Amino acid sequence: MVMAMSDLPKFVTVQEEGPREGFQIEAGAIATADKVRFIEALAETGLKKIDCVSWVNPKRVPGMADAEAVARSLRKKDGVRYTGLWLNSNGFQRALQMPLDLIGAIMLAASEPFSIKNTGKTIAETLNDQRATVDLYLEHQVEIRWGVVFTAFGCNFQGQVSVNQVLERVQQILDIAEEKNVKLMGVYLADTVGWGTPLSVAQRIGSVRDRWPELRIGLHLHDTRGTGMANAYEALRLGVDYFDSSVAGLGGCPFAGHKSAAGNICTEDFVFMCHEMGIETGIDLDALIECACMAEEIVGHPLPGKVMHAGSLNRFKV
Repeated sequence: MVMAMSDLPKFVTVQEEGPREGFQIEAGAIATADKVRFIEALAETGLKKIDCVSWVNPKRVPGMADAEAVARSLRKKDGVRYTGLWLNSNGFQRALQMPLDLIGAIMLAASEPFSIKNTGKTIAETLNDQRATVDLYLEHQVEIRWGVVFTAFGCNFQGQVSVNQVLERVQQILDIAEEKNVKLMGVYLADTVGWGTPLSVAQRIGSVRDRWPELRIGLHLHDTRGTGMANAYEALRLGVDYFDSSVAGLGGCPFAGHKSAAGNICTEDFVFMCHEMGIETGIDLDALIECACMAEEIVGHPLPGKVMHAGSLNRFKV
């Protein structure tokens, strides 16, 4: 059966991960000034949220050692939120001192081995930690927008992750939110290490919606095994309208458990697909392509984005 275009979302929100997700895994040092000019260029494309840095242990993630310098150097554009990631209270305390937009989340891994590798804590310990973290957010008036389930599609340390594990984590996130009187926008399902396929995307989205029909779903997809864009299309077909992506396909999780960890789905490739399918994003694709070319110049090696090399179809349209 051919799907009607009306079944697709009319507008998709794209949240840019490239500056953080991308630069954290690069083997060579990236100059602070290059990071800053790249983020400032991204802000001119129509993107409304850009994840800029991670406040993590620089010994484990050397590419984020200059997080404070990047945050302090940015010339901000009105209407754009400049965010960062932290994994524990120490990172949050560092973030509080910086002139970025702090957005909290309730975060759990579906896979316990990944949780231990990523944060050094079991799921039970993480549940207690997340309750304390929410209290900290509320104390500092930090907005809590999403729940996040990491490794929702599989894990290189555990292997298969069942749908029931994902549902259990979503329930635990919602329980914490209810306990703390926090109203979430929805829950992100993260394919942290790139196990997802269109079938597993459909299974997880369907199962979550069966249990919580009104719960909004966002997706954080990696293109580790070349299925990222197919997975995004399947999610679009099912009406998902929040996606994380990374310009030029930058990035990869440093704790993924394999050397070929890939970045999020490529922002300009995803925006191109959305626009050609009649889905608005509010993003200037040609300006985004310029940013992708800038990213490739900054890192000094080819990046996996396709549209950055082929170009958009705008020049062929009247």
